[in-house]
Amino acid sequence: MFVLNWGAPYFLLLLPLVALPWLSHNTEKIVAWQAMLPHDSLSVWLTRCFKLLSSVCIAALIAAVAQPYVPEKIVEQSREGAEFVILLDRSRSMDDIFARRPLNTLPVDNVPIRSKRSVSRDYLVEFVKRRPDDRFGYVLFSTQATEILQLTYNKDTVLATVEAGGLGKGLSKTDIFKALSKAAAMYENEPYRGSRNILLISDGGEMLSGEEKTYLTNLLQSMRINLYWIYLRSMRGMTLDKSDNDSLLWLDMPERKLHEFFKTLPTPYQAFEAGSLREFAHAIDEIDRQQYQTLIVEERLPRQSKADLFLWFALLSCLILVGARLYTAWGVRRAFGEA
Repeated sequence: MFVLNWGAPYFLLLLPLVALPWLSHNTEKIVAWQAMLPHDSLSVWLTRCFKLLSSVCIAALIAAVAQPYVPEKIVEQSREGAEFVILLDRSRSMDDIFARRPLNTLPVDNVPIRSKRSVSRDYLVEFVKRRPDDRFGYVLFSTQATEILQLTYNKDTVLATVEAGGLGKGLSKTDIFKALSKAAAMYENEPYRGSRNILLISDGGEMLSGEEKTYLTNLLQSMRINLYWIYLRSMRGMTLDKSDNDSLLWLDMPERKLHEFFKTLPTPYQAFEAGSLREFAHAIDEIDRQQYQTLIVEERLPRQSKADLFLWFALLSCLILVGARLYTAWGVRRAFGEA
């Protein structure tokens, strides 16, 4: 629906001036026995058209001065993408070196030493940049979960938040239950627009109670949320899934217990184990590939000035009137020349 607002509406009080062309009379020419002249309907019609154009020109100029504009509005469009709540671990262990070399290897020159959090930040920045139509939220968690950014389409805000999330030092331990609860709660009271996802990036796990498992299961199912976990390996050789070469120390690791619970969720779940930059990049690429579905996107259209439209109307009317005057002057001069 087209709604026109006015920045200076008091100028519209001048609109009665459009009647001026109809109130003016040409009294310079006096013709004797005017009744003897033939009735020229074409001239009468042209005179009325020119007066109408003059009124249109005056009205358009007044409207342009009154600063017409279409107010800012939000429209919904169909795009390809998804919604993501980024859930980033801020525990002290995330300050450890990512992809640490085995102890029995010699140091290699020119290999940058980077923490898990800084690597996560860089890949998240790349992930956000390659998905222009997605809506992102951001949660940091340790012993408490903090909602840093609500779900938004503003990519500059998301990127600035992700960059800031890589600064500083980590906090104490982690509480996965509070973190997942906070991330899922961000979708409450939100209309369902398309694929909903939680992207968990963490290097640790947690033993959940039966009540916590039931609560998370019902919450994720009711919100129709997909869960991704990029697990940053803390212990070399250990995997989330059991294998024949497992150490006895790995059997009851919290990460494995959490992974086993996630696999029982009624909603889609996928885990990626990142022990190297290549594996981290593969995880980001795979999530990006999977999450291109129909998504209802809210696009904010800024305020649009419509003064130019009225100025064009005024200019067109003036050009026609000036052309008519020039043609009249040319015709009179030609008539006098022939006489």
